[in-house]
Amino acid sequence: MVDADQTFVIVGGGLAGAKAAETLRAEGFNGRVILIGDERDHPYERPPLSKGYLTGAKERDSVFVHEAAWYAGHDIELHLGQSVTAIDREARTVRLGDGTVIRYDKLLLATGAEPRRLDVPGTELAGVHHLRRLAHADRLRQVLTTLGRDNGHLVIAGAGWIGLEVAAAARGYGAEVTVVESDPTPLHRVLGPELGQLFADLHTDHGVRFHFGARLTEIVGQDGMVLAVRTDDGEE
Repeated sequence: MVDADQTFVIVGGGLAGAKAAETLRAEGFNGRVILIGDERDHPYERPPLSKGYLTGAKERDSVFVHEAAWYAGHDIELHLGQSVTAIDREARTVRLGDGTVIRYDKLLLATGAEPRRLDVPGTELAGVHHLRRLAHADRLRQVLTTLGRDNGHLVIAGAGWIGLEVAAAARGYGAEVTVVESDPTPLHRVLGPELGQLFADLHTDHGVRFHFGARLTEIVGQDGMVLAVRTDDGEE
């Protein structure tokens, strides 16, 4: 039976938030556990979004931390599709986007991070994608399928882990891929030049084209749709 005198609020609907709720119950906490997430999907793991799910090797349900019924079965109260707009530490309350105020005894912030956005003209064009959320992966998987079918071309800004994983997934669908990277090799600042070159060779062998030592300066569009990108060394 839940003890309503103690309330533990978790802000963040990712792996950390879901596992925190699971651990509270496993360790015997019998108060209210309230999990708040700004996405409508149940808590899920993000790494598969650029790996198995994006490539089509895994089904959508594979990304979720628990089955939907698990939360009700463990008396975890969910507020999905809601952002927290204010925290009052003195009153020990959080305010949700719909105006709901929830009191807490303990509060855990597990909100994660957001990807950096390119500060260049044209990022608002249709056909420009980011990969952070499940909804992004849903759309990008459809895009890669279409690009592969139509022999389309994907340009990726950045040769970090996620950029390389998306490049590999896109090649798996049959799309043409160019990766623009300001450093001389992929993962240059993480792994150094020798290992970075190994990754460059691996992806090149699978048909990925790299444009090193350059930054995107503009995304060019026509009728609201992305058409090309321009780099600071004059390439398009």
